[in-house]
Amino acid sequence: MTITITALALFGLLLALLIRFRAVGVASAAVALMFGFYLSRTGAADSIDQIMTALADAVHGVG
Repeated sequence: MTITITALALFGLLLALLIRFRAVGVASAAVALMFGFYLSRTGAADSIDQIMTALADAVHGVG
């Protein structure tokens, strides 16, 4: 579990830096992909899923 949390922090930091410096390309896409992969393996995955479901329902209700 320690490795997953460390990787999550690393990829989160790299993604934030890439967004900050407006770096676009294959490398930023790979970092975002890895960040999402490691995030999905944490306890936050259920909360994120609930939030995204609520947002999708809200958007569907508006349209």
